Amino acid sequence: MFDSVRDDLRATLDEIRAAGLHKPERVIGTPQSATVNVTAGGRPGEVLNFCANNYLGLADHPEVVAAAHEALDRWGYGMASVRFICGTQEVHKELEARLSAFLGQEDTILYSSCFDANGGVFETLLGPEDAVISDALNHASIIDGIRLSKARRFRYANRDMADLERQLKEAAEGGARRKLIVTDGVFSMDGYVAPLDEICDLADRHGAMVMVDDSHAVGFVGPGGRGTPELHGVMDRVDILTGTLGKALGGASGGYVAARAEIVALLRQRSRPYLFSNTLAPVIAAASLKVLDLLESADDLRVRLAENTALFRRRMTEEGFDILSGDHAIAPVMIGDASKAGRMAELLLERGVYVIGFSYPVVPQDRARIRVQLSAAHSTEDVDRAVDAFVAARAELDG
Repeated sequence: MFDSVRDDLRATLDEIRAAGLHKPERVIGTPQSATVNVTAGGRPGEVLNFCANNYLGLADHPEVVAAAHEALDRWGYGMASVRFICGTQEVHKELEARLSAFLGQEDTILYSSCFDANGGVFETLLGPEDAVISDALNHASIIDGIRLSKARRFRYANRDMADLERQLKEAAEGGARRKLIVTDGVFSMDGYVAPLDEICDLADRHGAMVMVDDSHAVGFVGPGGRGTPELHGVMDRVDILTGTLGKALGGASGGYVAARAEIVALLRQRSRPYLFSNTLAPVIAAASLKVLDLLESADDLRVRLAENTALFRRRMTEEGFDILSGDHAIAPVMIGDASKAGRMAELLLERGVYVIGFSYPVVPQDRARIRVQLSAAHSTEDVDRAVDAFVAARAELDG
């Protein structure tokens, strides 16, 4: 039977390659950092890393690594269980309490990833008599989570408040019992920030709850690094906040839902990814506590990241590149053609800069780009080298 299936799969893979949409996995032989060593699938040797979510450079921070070593000795390697059986340690409860305080929410529940967190919210809270109103560019985990629920689904154009209000009215006219607006805090392919103050105003006007996936913001966006709700002054108006420990908060894995106490309590009883997935490894929980210590004790990493981001965006604009507007550390360099974006990424790797070309279906057709992500671990010289490499790669590609 599989012989015929194999032929179909191979044909699909050939189509992906022919369209320039194949996504190779480059292998690195070093810890995640501002520089990495590519060992296979690309230019061997040390290269500047401008495509990780390591916004604050904490993935190999010595204090975080030391906290992880200490946690292995104290708490062991893994729980071999789910939370409600015998998988809850003191370190898990401590991290949940710290995240709640840091994010200004009443309670927090940990998941193995933010993808699981988003997958566990909607079917737990919403039934067929309810409505979820989702931004058109929300992360795939939100889209998949919504599909798991029986709620009526409405979609509004990206950051379009007039369209959001139209969808809210339509949901109300359809007799929705509960209405939940859900948005990314920062849209990961564009670096655009959701207008949460306006969203919360509309939610108040139309009796809706607000949910934000702040994975690309928590740790460095906002005056205290508490994300887009802090940036917009609506920390007390967001009902559900999901996020990850795998980006700015240490770069490992794990996710969370921080929300109203009753929401978290129900998730502990009914959320399937929580009930049926192994507990977050205690070493990650302990290292994440050290990350929160670092974030709350100083803002030097956030300042350095902002400076690196401003420098890269300014220099690339001066060199004539098309950079989507904004001041987020996600700085998409727009290329357009998928094959051209992939080729430019290869030329940059040859010049010692590790980036990735993004194309359909990750981004819309003819909107291929190289998503550059700045880090506090980069030096000014690193940023200048990256810009110079872009200029040289463009010259070769266009020549």
